[in-house]
Amino acid sequence: MSKTITLSELNKLLGDVLELQDVEIEGEIEIELAAGGVDQGLAQAVGSEIAQITTRLGSIAGMLGYPVEGAAPITPALPAIPQELVQASFEVDQVPEWKHTIEEVTLGATSSDGGTRKSTVTLGGENALPYYFDAPMPHRNYVSIDVFDMPITMARAVRVNYEDVLEDPAEWAKKAVSIYGADLVTVHLISTDPSIKDTPAREAAKVVEDVLQAVDVPIIIGGSGNPDKDPEVLEKAAEVAEGERCLIASANLNMDYQRIAAAAKRYGHAILSWTQLEINSQKELNRKLMKQCNIEREDIVMDPTTAALGYGLDYAYSNIERIRLAGLIGDQELNFPMSSGTTNAWGARESWMVASPIKEDSDWGPREYRGPIWEISTGLALALAGVDLFMMMHPTAVQVLRTVTGYLRGNGGDGGNGDAGADVANIMDWVGMEIG
Repeated sequence: MSKTITLSELNKLLGDVLELQDVEIEGEIEIELAAGGVDQGLAQAVGSEIAQITTRLGSIAGMLGYPVEGAAPITPALPAIPQELVQASFEVDQVPEWKHTIEEVTLGATSSDGGTRKSTVTLGGENALPYYFDAPMPHRNYVSIDVFDMPITMARAVRVNYEDVLEDPAEWAKKAVSIYGADLVTVHLISTDPSIKDTPAREAAKVVEDVLQAVDVPIIIGGSGNPDKDPEVLEKAAEVAEGERCLIASANLNMDYQRIAAAAKRYGHAILSWTQLEINSQKELNRKLMKQCNIEREDIVMDPTTAALGYGLDYAYSNIERIRLAGLIGDQELNFPMSSGTTNAWGARESWMVASPIKEDSDWGPREYRGPIWEISTGLALALAGVDLFMMMHPTAVQVLRTVTGYLRGNGGDGGNGDAGADVANIMDWVGMEIG
């Protein structure tokens, strides 16, 4: 009986043989050669198969009593190493589900709009996740540096940059803009908290006026976080900043958001919709701001909350990315630009402690570097998830985040450039981009 089988099939058959009796194996090997001769890779593969078959047949011969001890062992040849890569091409298709645009929100008002700001900042407008092939980012990422209306306890690595201005919020804001290049300034009126100084709302509003006089960039106005005092404080601050189109921070479900939203609307400001790491709460608050408070879509910026590195950041990243994806596929309650309180990274003990409190732990390294890296890592992670605006503190962290996001966006790392223009490289080139 004759049968045509391949070398690899014969190799597999012999691999399972333990003993043969009254069996004869006869055959011929046929190899079809192309006109150009034998391909080196094919020759190596065929040779390897024949060598393995020969070795196994020798083993069978030994079992049958034939002396094979003196025969030289045959070592299968290794496949040839390719000398060049296979040429291939690929194309990147747009994600068909991304058919909707993130709302654009402009902060700041110039003289032509009735304000005194030298420039404005526009957030949002994306049609894809950040730095994706699908669509270019119409606006870059922006950074606001935090300023407080009183000296606060902060990590030494941060404090050394502001020690000369901690007593004067206006000078603090001026330094943040002129020295550290802030795109915006966030004024935190924390002294209004009844458990701190209980500064009256009218007195706190004077700080807002001073900051507006000191800098010409858009500003963000925040309270102390006290649910009872903040509505009054933010209402008065919105009044004294009328016409400047500030971002009022913030409305949330745990306080009188209707009063805060009404003040923002009355005096021509945008409002920060703040929730705590929960996508359904974010939808609920945005819906209430639009339906109950009649806030226009172009006046809402979201802050889904930023957690420090570790499990918290992982959760924050997932929440923010889910929100951005929902907006891109058409969720009208979530397609708004997002802000990140990136300074929350300094809440992690690893960012500011001298050393680990665990005796057996490894060395954490100098906190002068470790802290800023904590803030940088937090910001860059959330930039990839969809954050448009970052509230930060350490000057080095600010510069690194702006530079890296500039590279990703395709403008050569100049994160301080204006919006998309002729100098912005084709984002499709990022795979082969060279960074100096």
